[in-house]
This record gives sequence, structure tokens and C-alpha cells, in this order.
Amino acid sequence: MTSTQAATAASTGLSWEELVTTALLGTDRRTPPGAASGREAPVALLDAAAVETVRRRAGIRPVPAAARPEPAAPDPRPPLPRAAARRLTTLLADRPGTGGGRRGAAPDLMELLPQWLASANAYGYAAPPEALPALLDAARGRTDLRPAALTFAGVRALWLARLNADWRFALRAAPGGGTALPGPDDPERVRRLWQEGLFAERVALLTETRVRDAASARELLASTWSTERAEDRLMFLDTLRTGLAAADEPFLEAALADRSRNVRATAAELLSALPDSALAGRMAKRATACVAVDHTHGTSPGGTPVIMVEAPHECDPGMERDGVVAKAPAGRGERSWWLGQLVEAAPLAAWSRRFGGRTPEEIVALPVADDWQGELHGAWCRAAVRQRDPDWSRALLGAPSTPEAGGPGAVSLAERAKLLATLEGRQRAEWVAGFIATHGLSEAFQLLGVCAVPWAPPLGRAVVDALNIARDAGSYPWSFSGVMGLAERCLDPGEAVRLEPLTATPEDTEDAAPGAGGYWAEAFQRLATTLRLRATMQAELAPPP
Repeated sequence: MTSTQAATAASTGLSWEELVTTALLGTDRRTPPGAASGREAPVALLDAAAVETVRRRAGIRPVPAAARPEPAAPDPRPPLPRAAARRLTTLLADRPGTGGGRRGAAPDLMELLPQWLASANAYGYAAPPEALPALLDAARGRTDLRPAALTFAGVRALWLARLNADWRFALRAAPGGGTALPGPDDPERVRRLWQEGLFAERVALLTETRVRDAASARELLASTWSTERAEDRLMFLDTLRTGLAAADEPFLEAALADRSRNVRATAAELLSALPDSALAGRMAKRATACVAVDHTHGTSPGGTPVIMVEAPHECDPGMERDGVVAKAPAGRGERSWWLGQLVEAAPLAAWSRRFGGRTPEEIVALPVADDWQGELHGAWCRAAVRQRDPDWSRALLGAPSTPEAGGPGAVSLAERAKLLATLEGRQRAEWVAGFIATHGLSEAFQLLGVCAVPWAPPLGRAVVDALNIARDAGSYPWSFSGVMGLAERCLDPGEAVRLEPLTATPEDTEDAAPGAGGYWAEAFQRLATTLRLRATMQAELAPPP
């Protein structure tokens, strides 16, 4: 810029906002003051902007430097092995593709990140400091990653989150908003934080105290219970699920008289999970009075006794106090609604006594008169899930080869999945393997989701065999993309050897969909490659001998 141009630019007297406005409108529509229209106008505008920029920078007054933040607390955990650190960088750098085409044979690295984080946390490693920004960005975009990612990231992630608004979610997810909670050796700080702290801090304090000392947590809650808001009482009461025991009964029994219906309902639910509680006894008395075995008039044609049901005719105040909701949902009969709640809350052990010592399998096998079977068995399903009773769950599930979609008591796959979750891991896998052998994979996705990872050998073999059968049927693999994705994450990596013969492209049969064989080969190649990669990842994470 010549001295003449600079003088011209400086003489315009335009503010920065006016220069920006002129640039947005264009010099054809607004000529800068002091400049000729035409080809010289854009140059004059840029000259004026340059002068204004220098003036603004030179005119900034120095301010006191901000205080340096306190250094991040050290992370005492051992560092990642080098190979595992390089793998983490690769996993975090992967991003889902934007195209709509096939995935090809390459593994989906982002889907392997949750499993990698779970393994790293199991070994107790500390995250590399240089990986923390990418790790926090990944957790910001995927809420399912946050618990494992923040555990792995540790205290340094909270330190970074206080400096970057994009990562504030880490503070919200951390107990007490990332604030260090007082321990049992400082009862005065515990008392002060409980009485004066923020809600998140109080929930974190109560949760941590409950894990460490259930009685102390209950006493802490009782000390301010009468002054808490209803919504806060509900959240606080939910912490008693951890370590729930008979000692909690007096507090929960008193909560049955709470002003809030939701608090009363939660207290009743917790008491019903204590089979020896007074509420459980009251519910058992009510429920068993409604259900009986008829050995005379109601026997089935084969001579088997029949279960007779007489649902309650009213919902009295005592039932409402014990958590029974009087108003039935739309389309539901009141009497069946009340019966279901009573049976669900009654201890399952009461039914063996009621039915003359019969086992759960024998009780569930009895016919039920007057179309009450669905209601009664459905309530038993909910009770088995609530009380975590594997014997009743097995009885209600029935044999996995049962032709109908539901077992003796389970009327939907969702209910079956909940019942399966109460079983021991190997029993769960064997049942689902039997289900797949009979029904195939089309209805198994929800059931596979509750099985322990990696899948037990019987379940893994059943899934691979079912996929092979689906391939031979000549359909495209896209119908099984959900199961295939689960298999990539959940199959034992040792199954990669059994998959090798399936990675070859078979000849298309006459009734096969065009090109289906090639698509299946590609899907099996991706599955085998992913399993080998998972095996490599586990080896990289293993501590040196």
C-alpha cells in the first residue's frame, strides 16, 4: 500500500462494522467514502480494512494476565502399553462413513472402541494425556461411550472439561460434578455437604456412602427427609436399591405414607423385593386369596387340577398404601389390573406353599381357568424379574424349542429377554443357542443382547451355523446385518478359524438372489477380520509378563 492509498483509507473514517457491511453488500452497491466507483473501489475497501485492522490492534490496552489454572492432578494408574496406545489413536481417528454403499470387508473400528475401553478399564490403565482431547470428543458425540470413556480418561479429563465448554458433559456425568467428596473420616464435611451442597453433589455423596456403609447412608437420608422436595425424595430413595436389606424396611415402611404417589410406589417396589418384609407378607396374603387350585369341579379333561382365579372386587385404602395403583390404564379391566399388581408384588415362595409344595415348573404347567392364564403368568414374569429368581425364570421361559413365540408365561420376546437376564451366564447362552437352533436368527436379536460377551461356545456355534444356513437359503445378508454386527463384537475371537471356509465366494444356485454369494463372502470376511483384530487388541492390552 502506498502512502497515498493509506492516507485515503484512513480518511474514510469508517468503523469496522461499516467496512464489513460494505463488503457484504459489495462495492457495486455501496462505494466506500473517498474512493472512486468502478474497478478502484474494491482495492480502496481492502486498504481501508487493512488500516482499520492495524489501528484496532495497536489500540488494544494491555490487561493483567489471567491466573494460571492449577495443574491437573496426577493419574497414579499404570500407562498403556505402546502398542495399545497406538491402537487407541487408530480407533479414535476412525469416523463413520458418509456414503450409503456397502461397508466392504474392513472392520468397523468405532464399534470396537467400547469393547477396547472396557478391557483397558479392566486392566486399570491410565489414558495417554495426548489422547484425552480425541477421547472426550468421541464421548461427546456418543453417549453410550461416556461411562467407560470417562473412567478411562480419569481426573485429567475433568481438569480439561473445566477449560472447554464442549466437554462440560464430563463434569455433569462425574459424581458430584467432579468435586472430591469427603470420606467417612471427615463427618463434619459430610454433614455440611449433605445439608448445603448442590443436588448433584448430594446424590453423589449419598450414592458413595451407600456403597461404603448402607446404614450411614440411610441415616443421612433420614436426617433431612421431611424437608426434601418430592422429586428429590424420589431420587434419593432410588439409591437404596444398592445393598437393599431388611434393615431398610422401617424407613421404607414409613415412606409408604409419603405425600408423593411416586415416592410411595418406589418404596412399595423396594419393599416387595424384600421377601420377608411386612409389605411382602401383606401382598402374599392378598394375592394367594385370589388364586387357588381346584381339585374337584375345575379339573381338566386329563384329570389335572386347574388354577381358579377370583380377582379383587375393589382396591381398598390398604392396597393403595402398599403401592397398588387404583386407576387402570385405558383399555385394561380394573380387576385384572389390581390382580396383576398383587401377584407381581407377592414373594414367589408363597406360591409353592399355596399350591401344596409344587415346584415353579409344576405350577406354571397347571391350566388356568376362564382365560386368566395370560394375566397370571405375565404377573409371575414381572415378579421373577423384580425378585431375580432364576428358578421361576426358567419355568416361565419354558424350553427354547417351544413352538410358540412365547413360553408358558412369557408372551413376548422382550419378556423373555428380561427373564434370561436373571439366569447365570452359561445357562443364558445355552437357552438362546437352543432358541436359535429351533427358530433361527430372525427373532433372536433381542435375546442375544442380554448374553455375556464373549458368547459362550454353544451360543457362538449356534449363531455361525444359523448364518451359514441363511447363506445357503440364497437370500441377501442385509436382513441379518444386526446379528452380524453383534457377532463382530460378541463372538469369541477363536471362532475366526471356523469362519474361514465361509469367506470363499460360493456359486450362485438357481433360486439364489443375484450376487448373494459374493455379498455373504464379503460379510464373513469382515466378521473373520474383525475377530482377528479383537484378538490382536486383547494381546496388545495384556500387561507384559
